[in-house]
Amino acid sequence: MTHHLPIRVYYEDTDMAGIVYYANYLRYIERARSDWVREMGIDQLAMKAEGVVFAVRRVEADYIQPAVFDDMLDVKTWATSITPARMVMQQEVKRGDTILFRAVVTIVCIAASGKPCRLPAKLRSIPV
Repeated sequence: MTHHLPIRVYYEDTDMAGIVYYANYLRYIERARSDWVREMGIDQLAMKAEGVVFAVRRVEADYIQPAVFDDMLDVKTWATSITPARMVMQQEVKRGDTILFRAVVTIVCIAASGKPCRLPAKLRSIPV
């Protein structure tokens, strides 16, 4: 399943050069992943109450072109691999048909003790 999250670039998102500050792309894709998980029917607050949370294990990011103030962006998210221990997701930030940013993100779950644990069953059952 592919998820889309529209995001507008605000002045506060930009740096001194007037382009989106590089770390804000990580915020954009985090929002999109959280929204995607919610749409999958996974309640992260309930997970946390049970002592399990998602954690980013790895991010591979490519900054292709800059976004600027007032751009309307689309953050596209989809899973490419899901195992009991991890999920690998592709994410793109686009302005129209132009890809501005691309990332491959590996997500895991950790217990309150900080030790790794299995992904939620609902997530493991998603076809990729």
